[in-house]
Amino acid sequence: MGTYIYRELTPSVIEAMKYFPVVTITGPRQSGKTSLSRHICPDFSYANLADISQRGKAANDPTGFLNALGRFAIIDEVQNVPDILSMIQVRVDEDPECRYILTGSSNFSLLAKVTQSLAGRTAVFTLLPFSLKEIKSIEENESIEKIIIDGLYPRKIVDNIPGEIYYSGYYNTYVERDLRDLLQVKNILSFDKFIRVLAARIGSEFNASSIAREVGVSSHTIKEWMSILTTSYIAFELRPYFNNISKQYSKMPKVYFYDTGLACYLLEIDTPETLRKHQMRGHLFENLAVCELLKKRYNEGKDTRLFFYRDKAGTEVDIVEPHGLDLSIYEVKYGDTLYPEFLRNMKKASEILKNVKRKVLIYNGRTMGDSVINIRDI
Repeated sequence: MGTYIYRELTPSVIEAMKYFPVVTITGPRQSGKTSLSRHICPDFSYANLADISQRGKAANDPTGFLNALGRFAIIDEVQNVPDILSMIQVRVDEDPECRYILTGSSNFSLLAKVTQSLAGRTAVFTLLPFSLKEIKSIEENESIEKIIIDGLYPRKIVDNIPGEIYYSGYYNTYVERDLRDLLQVKNILSFDKFIRVLAARIGSEFNASSIAREVGVSSHTIKEWMSILTTSYIAFELRPYFNNISKQYSKMPKVYFYDTGLACYLLEIDTPETLRKHQMRGHLFENLAVCELLKKRYNEGKDTRLFFYRDKAGTEVDIVEPHGLDLSIYEVKYGDTLYPEFLRNMKKASEILKNVKRKVLIYNGRTMGDSVINIRDI
């Protein structure tokens, strides 16, 4: 493994450790959770419950397992032995000076177990793959198309692994291991078709019935599979913005992938030249921008409150970010040149939404103040 690259989440984790005996870090496999934890706390003992022998020790003798680790420990993939969480609760209640960092790559299952066993005792963070800001010095001379294709997984970047090799291994491991852990997906070929169809719909509304017809399964199955992708940090939904929260969940969301490199692999886009000519180029650029804003929020310890806006008249903006009663809105455009029409939708939307305090165009050209920014400057 190469040199450690500083993660923007670091200050939030260090601050939380002053007040909470347990810090939980969740995120995709290979997003750098272990490296971050061991960088912040190099003297902590370490165990990985993805390792079958470590898992057996923790499951069969949790008291002895925790005794061996001591009062300061990092435990990876803790959702594999959920019973250990109640033991950790007892320990930190008896000894408030104890400190544990727990990590896991299964979103819902980990958080459900953590919030049940460690409520009030843990701060929870999400670590996604590198942000463009984190690798600015490494990728500053690369084209945005190459960055989109390469993706931003730490090991892929640091070890300079060819995309075809890295994402083939990542995806096949995911299918072979995570799918069987999360749900008994019996028809792997249909699931593979589903995830590739979904990649082709990045930036579009998630219509389960339409996808079901294309894949040849029920819409219920499609919704279930989408939940799996969300749980395992492969893809996520962006909800439409409404002042009425119930409407956000009654309307169709848009779908994005947590990493554009994996999406490009699934779409068989393997060179910048291919991407520049591909019909998905704008959608993938938009996906990158949405993820950069999402990472910024996560790295500041905030929730995922990002939305999109579209009304019946066709007025649309790509991203809406609430700040209390105020809103920031973002329009994302693939290209290096600024055109006046890029700003029209935001102007219309701001007149409708009323409480817009900031309008931002994200593109691949020169940053010009606070309202027109290069995607690398998010």
